[in-house]
Amino acid sequence: LSGILIRPRAPFRIGARMGRPEKASPRKMRPPPHVLFPLGNYGGSQRLLNTAAEKGEIEVEAGCRKCPKCKKITHKIFCSHCNIHTEPLNGRIKPFKINLAEELRIAKNNIKERKLPDTIKGVIGTISKNKTPEPLEKGILRAKHNVSVFKDGTIRFDMTDAPLTHFKPKEINVSVKRLREMGYTKDYLGNNLTSDDQICELRVQDVIISKACGEYFVQVSKFIDDLLSKFYKLDRFYNIKKIDDLTGHLVIGLSPHTSAGALARIIGFTNAQVCFAHPFYHAAKRRNADGDEDGLMLLLDALLNFSHAYIPDKRGGRMDLPLILTTRIDPAEVDKEAHNIDTLARYPIEFYEATLRHENPKNVESIMGLVSSRLGSKLQYEQFGFTHDTDDISKGPKESLYKTLKTMMDKMNVQLNLAAKIRAVDEADVAYKVIERHFLPDILGNLRAFSKQSVRCPLCNTTYRRIPLQGTCIKCGGKLTLTVHEMSVKKYLDISKEIAEKYNLPQYEYQRIRLVEKSINSLFTSDKVKMTKLSDFL
Repeated sequence: LSGILIRPRAPFRIGARMGRPEKASPRKMRPPPHVLFPLGNYGGSQRLLNTAAEKGEIEVEAGCRKCPKCKKITHKIFCSHCNIHTEPLNGRIKPFKINLAEELRIAKNNIKERKLPDTIKGVIGTISKNKTPEPLEKGILRAKHNVSVFKDGTIRFDMTDAPLTHFKPKEINVSVKRLREMGYTKDYLGNNLTSDDQICELRVQDVIISKACGEYFVQVSKFIDDLLSKFYKLDRFYNIKKIDDLTGHLVIGLSPHTSAGALARIIGFTNAQVCFAHPFYHAAKRRNADGDEDGLMLLLDALLNFSHAYIPDKRGGRMDLPLILTTRIDPAEVDKEAHNIDTLARYPIEFYEATLRHENPKNVESIMGLVSSRLGSKLQYEQFGFTHDTDDISKGPKESLYKTLKTMMDKMNVQLNLAAKIRAVDEADVAYKVIERHFLPDILGNLRAFSKQSVRCPLCNTTYRRIPLQGTCIKCGGKLTLTVHEMSVKKYLDISKEIAEKYNLPQYEYQRIRLVEKSINSLFTSDKVKMTKLSDFL
């Protein structure tokens, strides 16, 4: 009627599902220690130095170190007599008797602290080859500033990776003046940067971190400044009073499956629980930003506190450690996925015509201005285009319902109610897949773990593969407790039965649930009749 060929609005439709919820939180061990100092079982289940100190002299296993001046054998990094750095005696490990209360008093006086923090947490034992402990002074200062240490001596903050090529100053909570000081003098069109709503092109090694990360790094910077001035007797470096003072400072980004960190600069902060960075930066960490999360650490923290002496002596122990630092990112050396980014501000009509013919994507590479065609030139770093603008890069839900809803039943009901509202989704199929792929494997796995579990003494934290014949802890006589509990096995059983009945799932699936229920009942329900009545014998 119109004389114009009207194309289908959506020739193809695809389904999508959530891979994982967003995250922006400190990296913590369980329980989170303040210092890598061995306490054995003297610190209780929380590994408290304060608790261990109350027990007088304790015996812990540590690596032997020798003072080059007085030749004394000690476990300390610095000789207590000569105050010089001790040298490790490779492979020599022995039990040391330590008066922890006295050691804490000396450490407190050494850094001129008036009193010890109420809670300082250590570890049961160090896991490095030479079992080198950290100085107690570091633990006191970390506890003072409420930050915890990771296995390698660094302090990290994990965030979900999000790729970004352009931003506006108002989106990253930084003034135009500060951005100009950091080198952003022009917007992406080449005009002088004067307004906070102009669009700037993000540089390859600049990152925009979540506000939660910024607030945590303020505490970390205060810890590092105290460490420099009080322990190493050097000038303070950061002198940060508020989160805005972090801009311009350097960080290291590290993904868990690698041993090479990538250097970056903080230029701003976002309300979203992600780390915005250039696709090249994520690719340099061996990531493709499909829901991955990586850790950030302040550069000076890694330079001061990371040590090969803390590397775990086990298979895979050298992973997730900043053994190597990439200071300059070369786009030619990153993963090829990042080379497939197009740099056009407007797609040519030939591209849309090719989509109608279902062309192989390789046939249109030459007209899409891919990054791969720019490698080796100045344009490999800049003048990237974009096809769609946005009001705010962090606009939208800041936290998904998956994290705010408390119970699994609430999460399932919301998911299935949403599925019922979408015509393209079969809610019964969604229910079937959730039970088949998540709930049943979880129930069966926990049931298997329950039958093979070890037992633990909550007093001394000793674990036993089998229950001792005396029925109590051999070391302290304490009452033993299970490590896998009944409720962890049953937690998804009732919801699976309810969903199976409500959505009329196939009989095969329903019978599987009934069989699992019988297995659970045979394990947890006693065959003995607790109360017998006369009618029971009729």
